Amino acid sequence: MESNDEGCCRSATADPSTRAWLHDAVRRVEADANRSADTHLHVFPLPTTWGIDLYLKDESVHPTGSLKHRLARSLFLYALCNGWIHEGSTIIEASSGSTAVSEAYFARLLGLPFVAVMPASTSPEKIELIEFQGGRCHLVDDPGTIYDEARRLASESGGHYLDQFTYAERATDWRGNNNIAESIFEQLGHERHPIPTWIVVGAGTGGTSATIGRYLRYQRHDTSLCVVDPENSAFYESWTHGDPSYVTGIGSRIEGIGRPRVEPSFLPAVVDCMIAVPDAASVAAARWTSEITGRLVGGSTGTSMWGALRLVAGMHARGESGSVITLLCDGGERYAHTYYDDGWLAAHDLDIAPYRATLEKFYDTGDWVEPTV
Repeated sequence: MESNDEGCCRSATADPSTRAWLHDAVRRVEADANRSADTHLHVFPLPTTWGIDLYLKDESVHPTGSLKHRLARSLFLYALCNGWIHEGSTIIEASSGSTAVSEAYFARLLGLPFVAVMPASTSPEKIELIEFQGGRCHLVDDPGTIYDEARRLASESGGHYLDQFTYAERATDWRGNNNIAESIFEQLGHERHPIPTWIVVGAGTGGTSATIGRYLRYQRHDTSLCVVDPENSAFYESWTHGDPSYVTGIGSRIEGIGRPRVEPSFLPAVVDCMIAVPDAASVAAARWTSEITGRLVGGSTGTSMWGALRLVAGMHARGESGSVITLLCDGGERYAHTYYDDGWLAAHDLDIAPYRATLEKFYDTGDWVEPTV
């Protein structure tokens, strides 16, 4: 400790050069937000006679190509303002891919080394994107060990573990401040159904559903929140049975969503409905959505679309009108060797044909017929 002329103690963090670096780091991260326009809200073409509008909020247009760009920015600001990141800090994250791509971007923006601890099954396209942003990938065979391995690397390097799974719901201001929920409602302001009936999202950290669910309550909207969950994920069973300790011990095949345990950022009380989505349905919906919209989408978008279309079908069957919003989380280019590779589907015993038939029949008739598998 160092004393100043007034007899007060001053820590190393109060050193003018340290504070100057912090001020500049926050400025750089905030400047990135100012350089990025808001993401687009695309209309998914449904028959106008149904009286139902379906929108995809295209988070793939962020500088790092996914919804996780918002989260990474928030996590860096949170850690910087908490005094956890300093000049020269090594940044560590446990991630299945897209979050690490975005975090590597912000680490490079601040001149900091970045290491992503990831399952060995992560797509090669995402690994290449992380390395392109200047990050290093540390692959592990057991997805359940990424948390402990990230903590170990942070401890050994004297760096900071960002821990998206704990801090996602804390780092984002759910009241507004240009969060994704506020953006959705501002963009819907001139549409025929400006207050959506449903917002549909997947859960990886749980941070996005927590932010949206809190915002809906804070703004007193009647919109319901649906969370979709892929195979091998713990969120659906935990929510259904009210068991926060539920685990599967198996990693999700749909990158970006689904977890083998219930993450701390997942807030079940703000979720109105959950839908379990088979992986084959996620892939079928991703491919079908890409064909209908002309925008190549990833597997997590397919999961959300399957859930959103089921909700639209229910509204249509009941003669209801309204709007439904879901997210285009990232582009399908990242999954050329997985979800868009028939050989990969065969190797994982995924038959998407029955699910595609359900989607096509729904689009032609408005009737939702559960696939026979």
